[in-house]
Order: sequence, then structure tokens, then C-alpha cells
Amino acid sequence: MAGEDDGRRAAAVFDALGATYEKAFAHSEAHRRSLEWLLGRLAPGSRVLDVGSGTGRPTAETLTRAGHGVRGVDISPVMVELAARQVPGAVFDCVDVRELPLDEDSFHAVCVYFSLLQMDRAEQIGLIGRLARALLPGGSLVFATVPLDVEGVDAVFMGQPVRVTSFAGADLVDVVRGAGLTVLAEENTLFTLDHPEAGPEPHLFLHCGKE
Repeated sequence: MAGEDDGRRAAAVFDALGATYEKAFAHSEAHRRSLEWLLGRLAPGSRVLDVGSGTGRPTAETLTRAGHGVRGVDISPVMVELAARQVPGAVFDCVDVRELPLDEDSFHAVCVYFSLLQMDRAEQIGLIGRLARALLPGGSLVFATVPLDVEGVDAVFMGQPVRVTSFAGADLVDVVRGAGLTVLAEENTLFTLDHPEAGPEPHLFLHCGKE
């Protein structure tokens, strides 16, 4: 099945990147501002799901240090191993989020930072809907992506072959609203990864609430 093939490709890419992925994004001030926005909305001891948790930094580490309970999920075994070592206060599972059982009204917040780009549009829309339903009333979803109108485009990311699908920014806002969420704030920025082959790329951060 196409989804399973996409999952295997994504796991192979991020297994190969490992800690170099963390280094490439370490200087993203927009990501840190996004986390600050989220921390400002969370009550002490909130439950947070980190989708595509990577090495655990900075998302899970920042939230755990603030006293929140974090569950991270990632399709890459290498990333999960790194995250468990670097952020022992969080819980990490190696699982394809498309296959993750999600109870309704079970998390105070969900983080989705650049983790859906190798899924097709139907899968992204369906997953955002499931993640919205997993939020408690008053909960928050923070979402970051590369806002481009592309579908199934072959590209190279940090030296690794990837197949990318995304939405233009306005279309993504419509997807989020269709899931029953309100966009409370957004930030558009240009970011250059710390990698010799990288150039500036657009990043969109959406900060959403379930009212």
C-alpha cells in the first residue's frame, strides 16, 4: 500500500539523518516562539502529544522541563532512541502516527512540527481531524510546515531523497478550520537549515485552539 511505502521511506530518511536533523533546525527562533506561545496556554501538568518527535529537542525537552507530561511518537527507530536518551522525562514510541489509536478528549495539546510532509493530502487532512478530536475542549494544536502547493513531488532533503506533499498556506488554514479548530495566531518566515546544501525555505507556524 502507498501509505506503508511512504512510512518505510520516511523511516529510512530520518534513520539516516539522526542527530544531524536536530543540528540543522537548532537555530529556528520561530520554533522556539511557537513553543513559548504553547507554554503560555498550558496549565501545570498538561498532557501533550508530540507528533514526529524526532530527537526530542527542542519540543519534548522544552515541555518536559516546564513540568508537562509528553508522549512523543516517531516512525524512525533511530530518532526514538535518541529522544529517549536525550529527554528521559518524556515517553517515546516508535509508531506510524496514522496507526496510533487516539481517544477523543485525551490531550491538552498536540505538536505537529514538519512531520506530515511525506503523507498524501488525504492522509494529512484525516490525521489533522483525528488530532483535533484527541484534544480536550480548550486545548491547543501547534502545526508547522513548508507551505507550498505541491503533491507527490520528488526532492532531496539534507542529501536524502524524499517525496513531498503540502498545501499552500491559505489551504492549510482551511484544513485546520475544517477540523473544528480556530487559528489564533500564525507566523510566516524564511528559514535556512544548517546544512551545506540548504537554501532559504518558507515556514508556516499555525497556533490553533479547540474552543
